[in-house]
Amino acid sequence: MGLPGAGKTTLADAIKQALIAADHTVHRLNADDVRRRHDDWDFSTEGRLRQGARMRKLADASDAKYVVCDFIAPLPEMREAFGAHITIWVDTVHECEYADTNEMFVPPEAYDMRVTSQDSGAWVEKIVAMLASDNFTRPSRTR
Repeated sequence: MGLPGAGKTTLADAIKQALIAADHTVHRLNADDVRRRHDDWDFSTEGRLRQGARMRKLADASDAKYVVCDFIAPLPEMREAFGAHITIWVDTVHECEYADTNEMFVPPEAYDMRVTSQDSGAWVEKIVAMLASDNFTRPSRTR
C-alpha cells in the first residue's frame, strides 16, 4: 500500500517474479486492473471500501501460495476490511498528483515492513527472505 507513484506496482511485480523464480505459485492483483475489469472508478469512501472488499474476495478465490496485491488503501477501515496477512507500506512519496487521495490518505499505524526508497531490488530480497524463512509466521507489526 502507499500513495500513487510510490513504487507499489514495481515492487509487487518484482516480488511476484522473485517468488516465481523460487518455484512458488503467485497470483497478482493490481487495483487499477481490478477497477478496469469491473468498470468501477468510484474513488469515494464507499467506492474505496467496495474496492477493498473486491480485492479481498479475489485474493481469497486464488489457489496460489502467494497473492500479491497492490493498491493505495488510503483508509484504515479499508485496510482492516481487506485484512492483508502482510502489509508492506511503500512510503517513498508524501504527496501525489491527486488532491483528494492526499487528503484522504491516513498513514498506517501498523505494518509489517516500511519501504522507504524506490530500490525494489533491495527490498524484494528482504521481503522474500522474510517469507522464505523456515519458521515464518506473521511478523509483529510495527506500530
